[in-house]
Amino acid sequence: MVKAAATRGDVHAANQSTPLISMRNIRKSFGSVHALQGASVDVHAGEVVALVGDNGAGKSTLVKIMAGVFGFDSGEYSIEGQPAKIASPADATALGIQTVYQDLALCNNLDAVQNLFLGRELTGPAWFGRRIRRAECEVRAREVLTRMRLGQLSLTRPVGAMSGGQRQNIAIARSILWTPKVVIFDEPTAALSHSASEQVSALVRTLANDGLGIVVVSHDIHNFVVNATDRIEVMRLGANVASFKSSEVTGEQVVNAMVGGNEAVNLAG
Repeated sequence: MVKAAATRGDVHAANQSTPLISMRNIRKSFGSVHALQGASVDVHAGEVVALVGDNGAGKSTLVKIMAGVFGFDSGEYSIEGQPAKIASPADATALGIQTVYQDLALCNNLDAVQNLFLGRELTGPAWFGRRIRRAECEVRAREVLTRMRLGQLSLTRPVGAMSGGQRQNIAIARSILWTPKVVIFDEPTAALSHSASEQVSALVRTLANDGLGIVVVSHDIHNFVVNATDRIEVMRLGANVASFKSSEVTGEQVVNAMVGGNEAVNLAG
């Protein structure tokens, strides 16, 4: 993984623009459990933002609200400066928000093309039986994989026979097939080898360089989070407790903020 500033989005320029996503003072309770207590996050085009925190910090709840899985009790949620009305994942998808979940949600018995278009197959006219236009699907699949520099990936091999890194790549390709504005990644390097994690990191950077906003939830602080993101938002007990520029912080400082260490260290960078 490369940490050089030239490979990262221009965060200073991005911060002057209207965020693709802006969430302010979001609160969410599940009965007596206060999962979010005033959490906030901005996501700009070309920026990779990491949400980190211990288990129960609220980061997963925040991204599920972002993705339309949950509603929220109070706060403000805007997309490109306009108030967002997202009542379901379908609403989020329509507004350009895609999510790559940790379990990938792939069908092992289907090949790459079938997984990429699962539920959104390209079909012919009704009078011809609405047959799937496999050739057209393959062309579009190859286009998106080539854009991701994965042109060598097999289109016909069952996904269940692929490596963990290849499966992750298929899930990422599916998320950008329909030209989203923001992609959310839930633990994208979990259970991957070091080389596969580096490939995913490079792919995330490629997507950001193409102008997408990227949100990452990850526990891989010392490697992926510090080296592959632009900004780190630390959450604890449902609220933001620290914010770092990734290029100006160490993994130790991030972990210190997560567990509630010295405030002077939390504010460094």
